[in-house]
Amino acid sequence: MNEKEPSFEQAMNAAMIWCKAWEEEQLSDEVLAERVSELMASRNGARGFFVIMLATDCPIMDRLPEPLVIRLREAGEIVVDLTVRNLAMSTAMSVYHQRLKDDKQQAGSDRVTARCRDLLRLLDPMQVKKRLEKLLDATNGKGDDVLLFNRWGYDKEQKLAIASTVYSVAEQ
Repeated sequence: MNEKEPSFEQAMNAAMIWCKAWEEEQLSDEVLAERVSELMASRNGARGFFVIMLATDCPIMDRLPEPLVIRLREAGEIVVDLTVRNLAMSTAMSVYHQRLKDDKQQAGSDRVTARCRDLLRLLDPMQVKKRLEKLLDATNGKGDDVLLFNRWGYDKEQKLAIASTVYSVAEQ
């Protein structure tokens, strides 16, 4: 990316291009990691990257290259925060899709949840623990994440599922 702070859309487009190039072995793990680290410098860049990498068929998040893991760790709190938020949202959406008996959408949400859980296990453990504790507080009606839950209208069952998913991050 040439721009210092890409827009959300630019970051999504770049992530799609890089995913395809990486999958076709036209982009090395190291170059991919360097480019992704540029996106992690801004919230919009990071959000755009994660939308593509978590929710699409791109295999990068299923086979995380070590150089990318290192860069995501270096990005620190922005990666932890966005990954935890995605963990919560995908878990809540899985419950929603299950209610509608929409197996395909539920499977997509479950895949995002699994990718988030796997990534969180590779990031800085103290940052992850601190952020997950904040999310867990919200499942009990406390803390900043209550606003996130209220914004999306999560109900008791969804909050219980989120709490269960939070605990599953620590399991191997």
